[in-house]
Amino acid sequence: MLDETTTPTPLREDIAPAPADSPAPSPSPRTTVWLTRLLVVGLVLAAVNLRPAITSLGALLEDVRVGLHMSGSVAGVLTSVPALCFAVFGITAPRLARRFGPGAVVCAGMVAITAGLLIRPFTNSTAAFLAASALALMGIALSNVLMPVIVKRYFPDRVGTMTGLYSMSLSAGTAVAAAATVPMTGALGGSWRLGLGLWAVVAAVAVLPWAALLVSDRKSAAGAARAAGAAGGDTERRARARESSQAPAPSIARSRTAWALGCFFGLQATGAYITMGWMPQIFRDAGVSAGRAGLLLAVTMVMGVPLAFVIPRLATRMKNQGPIVIALGACGLIGYAGLFLAPAAGAWVWAVLLGISNCAFPLALTMIGMRARTGPGVVRLSAFAQSTGYLLSIPGPLLVGVLYQHSGGWELPIMFVGGLMVPQIVLGVIAGRDRTIEDEC
Repeated sequence: MLDETTTPTPLREDIAPAPADSPAPSPSPRTTVWLTRLLVVGLVLAAVNLRPAITSLGALLEDVRVGLHMSGSVAGVLTSVPALCFAVFGITAPRLARRFGPGAVVCAGMVAITAGLLIRPFTNSTAAFLAASALALMGIALSNVLMPVIVKRYFPDRVGTMTGLYSMSLSAGTAVAAAATVPMTGALGGSWRLGLGLWAVVAAVAVLPWAALLVSDRKSAAGAARAAGAAGGDTERRARARESSQAPAPSIARSRTAWALGCFFGLQATGAYITMGWMPQIFRDAGVSAGRAGLLLAVTMVMGVPLAFVIPRLATRMKNQGPIVIALGACGLIGYAGLFLAPAAGAWVWAVLLGISNCAFPLALTMIGMRARTGPGVVRLSAFAQSTGYLLSIPGPLLVGVLYQHSGGWELPIMFVGGLMVPQIVLGVIAGRDRTIEDEC
């Protein structure tokens, strides 16, 4: 799958290379292969941990609410907190990446996820639980933004493969956390605290490869600095002078592609959150048993595992990703039409189609990496598109609940969600055109 001769670049972008006549040694083939494999493992483990903090809580939300004497309104707010944190904290990722390097920020993000997941089950107040959850979500937000950056920078010739790999891992982590949290909690004696806290162990494992990569990078940087000093070069001084003389980057808000990609990201996130939050209830209200409704949601989520690997690889082979956007949107339109007309009769078909439609998420991530030419451009575009998108996605699930409550049925909410597929398709086609933000800014 991955060419082991691919050489990952250093985790710090701001380290200037040694002069051409510098005696700095190049890494051995064995070292290169080891670093490549470690980076792949780090990407997979980081992606696995980008959703369990959310889906594990969803599985035990009622137990948490009762255990912390949490009001129903506060419990409802918890379902919108992830998108808000992704938008607020994600916008800080570019500045942190420029200061410390994307690898260091992802490592810190994994530490924050671990700490948040470890602390929140053992709090005794709603405020402390929310604060610990926000800490974990902050780590997720930073890593969300920087995953496409890591792929673009370290695997520029494997963008589709690596995006597919971590998207598939993200989908798998989401599905496993949703399906396994309740059984694991039962096996641990029924304590929701232990059931939630167990995911901190999984997050802690993800810290290890990133920490090892940072240690290796610091050693390489120290060796390069000693070689440059021995040669009497002033490479670092010249690099800083070049950096300070560069004009500030133009505002990404001038890019039509960036806005289209951000809105496309937001609409697909809205559909995904609504599907995950409300689809089981739609089926149950149509006469489907609770157990079968849970299985239908699992089918929808599992569809993202294989397709999240296939779609990015296909997208990178096409100059224009519009046809994929249209195909995924068509599946969504048919799926929502089925939920409207015959939710119980064709339940399995609608679940599969909506699972395919939700694969607009890995497609959006892939397009982020393709719509910018440089590493810094990908950082800016990723932060802009994801922060804009997650802000747009916040009111969707809440609005569906309001429509359901006031209309007394699912017809109006389903029409609303299905109608969102039309602008999603239009904006996705615009974002999928063969151009970059550097051209437009």
